[in-house]
Amino acid sequence: MAVHRSLVIFAIVAFMAPAITLAMDYVMGDDKGWSLYVNYEDWAEDKQFYVGDNLLFKYNNASHNVYKLNGDDFNSCTVPSNNSLGLFSENDRIKFAVAGKKWYICGVTGHCNQGIKLKIIVLDSTAPAAPPSAA
Repeated sequence: MAVHRSLVIFAIVAFMAPAITLAMDYVMGDDKGWSLYVNYEDWAEDKQFYVGDNLLFKYNNASHNVYKLNGDDFNSCTVPSNNSLGLFSENDRIKFAVAGKKWYICGVTGHCNQGIKLKIIVLDSTAPAAPPSAA
């Protein structure tokens, strides 16, 4: 009886294992951090972001900051006038709580226009995996 119960528990765990995902931490720009001269579109191109993942912004707060925006403000590089909407700690962590489009910029004058900006799509962590491609 104990062996049977162990097999049932093992089967349940094995069945559910593909649904269990581990959150990932992504450091913006890898070892270059959140700074000038990094193409963040290229940086994000081969990554898939999911609900539960973390985006880490590492930078010198004398030179940079982070603002989360909507799409229109991102496209125009409009920095909110309310500083409480910005992050300034040099080591900011943003945990993705909901799926959807996300936009981030550096609010220092001119930096967004010089490329310190990121647009990504965060996927629902419960979405089914893509089917395997035909051989």
